Amino acid sequence: MNNTIGVFFGSRSPEHDVSIITAQLIISGLKGLEYNVVPVYITKQGKWMLGEGLDNLKQFTEDGKKIDEQKNLSEYFLDMEESFGKLVFKKKGLMGKSVEIDLAFPAFHGSYGEDGTIQGMFEMLGVPYVGCNVPASAIAMDKAFTKQIMLASGIPTTKFVVFEKQDWETNREIETQRIRELAWPVFVKPVHLGSSIGIGKARDEKELQQKVEVAFYYDNKVLVEEAVNEIMDVTCCVIGNETLTASLLQESLYNKDMFDFDEKYLKDGGAQTGNAQNSLVIPARLDEQATTAIQDCAKQVYKALGCSGIARVDFLFDKQSKKFFANEVNPLPGTLYHHLWKASGLEFPELLRKLISFAEEKAKEKKEINYTFESSLLTSLKGSKIKSTKLN
Repeated sequence: MNNTIGVFFGSRSPEHDVSIITAQLIISGLKGLEYNVVPVYITKQGKWMLGEGLDNLKQFTEDGKKIDEQKNLSEYFLDMEESFGKLVFKKKGLMGKSVEIDLAFPAFHGSYGEDGTIQGMFEMLGVPYVGCNVPASAIAMDKAFTKQIMLASGIPTTKFVVFEKQDWETNREIETQRIRELAWPVFVKPVHLGSSIGIGKARDEKELQQKVEVAFYYDNKVLVEEAVNEIMDVTCCVIGNETLTASLLQESLYNKDMFDFDEKYLKDGGAQTGNAQNSLVIPARLDEQATTAIQDCAKQVYKALGCSGIARVDFLFDKQSKKFFANEVNPLPGTLYHHLWKASGLEFPELLRKLISFAEEKAKEKKEINYTFESSLLTSLKGSKIKSTKLN
């Protein structure tokens, strides 16, 4: 068992608040397993805060309180000289104390954390961490790249068009013509966000223009995809590194055009947290053949993206044609989707143990890989000069 686990959360993301909820659940669960836990909170302004109280949700819910102004909390910086194989944080000031972390447990959602950015830092410093690696995190957080890999891997997904903000501003008619070739209605999505933020349904070109503008408010890259009309929203979680385990399927119920932020997190306590039981059907109302096919496809998606530790794969099931489409991948499911794993027979404490074990296993495998290569390249250049080219 590693000595100290750091739970990282917050950060500069529209999903900042969702990350806090996930982190509190993880921190509480790890403490229940008697791990030494250090909460590491990154503010919306990018400050790194450590201290007592970050393991208490009240710290974040009381009106008028600013986290970075609380006396029991302090801003820390990462000591790059001391950090290798572990993370060493030092409190700002001449007599600032040090805090060491042996294993990182990211609880970020969205940009600056779930997208491979923090994982890259862990990799560079040789620190074991829970969840997907850099490439898998980055690809899974880009809805367009995810669907492109699905297509290349022969995995069924809905037809789509993707474009960047500059394309839309300079070649709007060309991009609109590409969208006209899709079957309407369509869904418009910011490529790099989760929690259904910025997503809208467009039934005609007037609505399309509006929804694209909203999406570009949150991102510089937008995906437009065909809608599935007779839809059942189905979710499957997968855990593991090499040997994979798929959860039961979850069917999400909602009254609007889509499973939006309110349905996921606010109504009746939130379906994504497992509290809004009236919005969930576990297992999903599908026959055994369809269930097994979707679970197998979830594992196929997981492998195609190179996921490890844990991920969630969302599917669209057409109740009329009985076809299903892999839709999105979440490399760090909100609250780890503990409610779905519990329904699948895996209690939360054991889920945490497994995720930590997968992180340690992954770190051990990396230590066995040789990353150095002895070359005579530099010695062959001894005495030589690199010529520069002057620009006219």
